[in-house]
Amino acid sequence: MQQYQTMTLDEKLAIGMKAHELRQAGDEEGASRLMNTVPMLPYIAKVIRDKMGADILIKGSWNLSEAEAEFGSDWLSK
Repeated sequence: MQQYQTMTLDEKLAIGMKAHELRQAGDEEGASRLMNTVPMLPYIAKVIRDKMGADILIKGSWNLSEAEAEFGSDWLSK
């Protein structure tokens, strides 16, 4: 799983704006990849883990840094 850092709100907004520009230019795949670098909200990550299993999060390319900060580094295996 790729290691990510948590982000400030300004950093998240800048990425969202860049992803919007990519979508407007027709690059949906690039926009999706870019949006995956924004940390997933911890409660959403936890619901996905509980309902769909940890594997989907482990194999995915989502930024889980905020969930890790909130629940601990071993939260996916609990």
